[in-house]
Amino acid sequence: MEYLTTLKVLHISATVLLLGSALGLAIWVWLARRKGDTAAASRLMQRPLVFVWLLMGICLVSMPFTGWWLVHLIGWPLGQTWVLGSSVIYTFGAFSWFWLLERVNRLRTAPTAGNPKFTLALALFSGVCFIAIAGLMGAKPV
Repeated sequence: MEYLTTLKVLHISATVLLLGSALGLAIWVWLARRKGDTAAASRLMQRPLVFVWLLMGICLVSMPFTGWWLVHLIGWPLGQTWVLGSSVIYTFGAFSWFWLLERVNRLRTAPTAGNPKFTLALALFSGVCFIAIAGLMGAKPV
């Protein structure tokens, strides 16, 4: 039983770190923009913030494995609607997060390239996806 508890803690920690890091980056950008710093988006991929992006990436990659492992250990069938729904939402959220990472990196090299509203929409979409998954994990409707 301790193995299951450890796996739950790892999975929940990855979720909290992912959402917390995303919130931290969003607050950092918002405060920088509020102070009138127009180059804040180009500094999102600087060395200290790359560690936050890497932490988010590690959490993002580990979550499907720990989630599947938890479902397998508990014995829930993979055909439950909330498990399938979470998988589909996770796929869209992960792809939008990787696309967001690519767009932010492009903003670093060419600040005038791309539409910043679309970048914000990608960030909001992936954030909503992961919050919805956390809600599904918490509710576990059968």
